[in-house]
Amino acid sequence: MPTPEQIWEDADHATRRLAGVALNPSAPQDVLLHLLANAPLAVRMVLCRDRVLPEAVVDAVIGHPDHRTRSFFARNPHVAPAQRVRLVDDPHWFVHAHLAEAPRVTAPAEPRPLPDDAVVRMMNTFDPEHLGGTFYRQFSLTLRRSMATHPDAKVRAWGVDMWGWQDAKTRAALLADPDDEVRRRARHRLRHEDPVWVESVLPDRSCHARAGALLHDALSRAVVDSVLTAPAGPADRQMIAANPSLPPDVVVLLAGDPDPEVRWHIARRTDLGPVERRALVADPEPEVRRTVARHRDLDHDELRVLAADPDPGVRLSVSLHPAWTEEERAAIDYEVPLDGPFCFYPERLFPRDPEAVRRDALSGHPVLRRKAARERTLPPDLVARLAADDDLGVRVLLAQNQPHVPAALLLRSFLEYTGSERAHLVTRPGFPTYGLAAHADDEDPAVRALAARDPGTPSATVARLTRDPEPAVRAAFARHPNLPPSLLAELLDDEELAFHAAANPALAESTLRALVRALPVS
Repeated sequence: MPTPEQIWEDADHATRRLAGVALNPSAPQDVLLHLLANAPLAVRMVLCRDRVLPEAVVDAVIGHPDHRTRSFFARNPHVAPAQRVRLVDDPHWFVHAHLAEAPRVTAPAEPRPLPDDAVVRMMNTFDPEHLGGTFYRQFSLTLRRSMATHPDAKVRAWGVDMWGWQDAKTRAALLADPDDEVRRRARHRLRHEDPVWVESVLPDRSCHARAGALLHDALSRAVVDSVLTAPAGPADRQMIAANPSLPPDVVVLLAGDPDPEVRWHIARRTDLGPVERRALVADPEPEVRRTVARHRDLDHDELRVLAADPDPGVRLSVSLHPAWTEEERAAIDYEVPLDGPFCFYPERLFPRDPEAVRRDALSGHPVLRRKAARERTLPPDLVARLAADDDLGVRVLLAQNQPHVPAALLLRSFLEYTGSERAHLVTRPGFPTYGLAAHADDEDPAVRALAARDPGTPSATVARLTRDPEPAVRAAFARHPNLPPSLLAELLDDEELAFHAAANPALAESTLRALVRALPVS
């Protein structure tokens, strides 16, 4: 079965032009229904997957005889999740798999969650093989937090996978659950805390299962000693260095390991004693010192040594330590990088303490303010304060993550930040449109393309930018409603821009109907 990429690659010029009609916001409902019933697969793919649809067209999609067409709608990120889950009772496994797989959204953004009752229904009715991969990305935070104690056994079984987040009482309840599958999964999780069982099943060769065990499972002394004396792979020592069950004497031993990667993993541990901590503070490798500088138990002498470290990264790392007063922190000679990434962060499963967030937001340290800017729980006074912050990272992180920020901040962030996550800013609620024509001559093609969002961009400018050296700029302006009609008609025959020109909302209804007239009538 061809992939979506292959379907599009195989589409000819006429088919791609019809796909543009399918995206056109001015296309009448009956034209969309005609395309859905009669157009080639590539057109139906674009129609069902890449736009919001009128309710009558959604009805027709749900009842379409071709399961691939229905599966495209199952992965549409533009429609409401409540519309997508109308496919929950679809008869075809392929549709089930795509509904569970989640829509494709540009990372690091997350797809919108499905309604909780639909997720529960899918857990109870879909083949388990179709619920892997990215299904969990469609769970609401409310559902995730309640899964282990949910009244539905299928949901509790999924909740077992959050074992590491659960307290002793919840784990005990899962181990004694009245449902056989829940108990089986919980007991399987518990076995990973049994060193004897882990040793009995540990592969003797490098593989994914061995790596997972060495990193996370309870290790017997025999397993630890075998890694120290006869490792199965070159990374075995690094992996056990991160394992929470590592005996204290081995933590001390590996704190002096000749491999800096091993020492780095040891420096990340929360159970460091004063001897190994002191050794890591004086480690010859800057990255090891940067890591141990975050350790919460550093004493005054260790903090003082790290604050004067010759490596700027070490000084920056220790400057974030919670033991400092604001005055002491300000006295450290740290440098804050401005190269990001300043991106969207998914909402935390368990929010931070509001008072800790407020302290970070009011701190004189830009990195702590950046940390606060990511939190969805920021009250309006802190949003306003951080929107005017003099640090680029604070402003962009606020713009990327807060649901309500000034339009001026969104635009300023896009103009000033050029990191790989920049494109996410234009998808944020409230990103401006009017006034963007002023950027039509900017040397940055991403900024020039902003003018395509402005309904007031002059026709001459729009026409000129359909010939821009940058393909993405040409494509954006081929869709602008101020494109001169004669040039718009010409672009419908352009091999590169026909798809975008056919999506232009300024196309007359008669032209749209003429473009689809050649299709057979079902």
